[in-house]
Amino acid sequence: MTMTMMMTTRRAYAAVAAACVILAGCSSPEATGHASSGDPLTRTFEEGKRPALADLTGTSLDGDAIRLSDYRGKVVLINAWASWCPPCRAEAPQLKLIQETWGDRGLRVLGLDNDNSRAAGLAFQKSFHLAYPSLHDPSGKQALRLPRGLVNTQVMPFTIVVDRAGKVAATRMGAVTRTQLAKVVEPLLQA
Repeated sequence: MTMTMMMTTRRAYAAVAAACVILAGCSSPEATGHASSGDPLTRTFEEGKRPALADLTGTSLDGDAIRLSDYRGKVVLINAWASWCPPCRAEAPQLKLIQETWGDRGLRVLGLDNDNSRAAGLAFQKSFHLAYPSLHDPSGKQALRLPRGLVNTQVMPFTIVVDRAGKVAATRMGAVTRTQLAKVVEPLLQA
């Protein structure tokens, strides 16, 4: 392959990647969701106009039964990830910090692992010392239960913030940090 062909191929890959990132936050399940002016990959929903979320159910990476409805009354941060995803690996320490920071105030992190292999998911969880559970969802069955257009389930990672009533308060495409979530999570924890 010539140097010119390699450069053209790299530019094409970069253009496709950029388009995916831009399009990831474009669709909305309702007109009530709006992108944050400071972060175009974050969408928030006003109280009273928040979409309901299906009761995600399954088994954790450890084999324990998990139901999202068991977390009712808590603020839940659902984070979809896969061990092969570089942004997921980069955000894992932030998710651990988020659970440690707000856990005693009623926030729970619930992972949604998309690895085909349960062993790969367990290794990821162990290497980052993640103390919160993750639903093992290799087929994407749980992601398909999300309201249409809420997030692009083909892009990893994505995060959904669920209020104490089980409704979607915010979503984010791409890696998340504690600082980015503070404006959404703090008011929900005080409610």
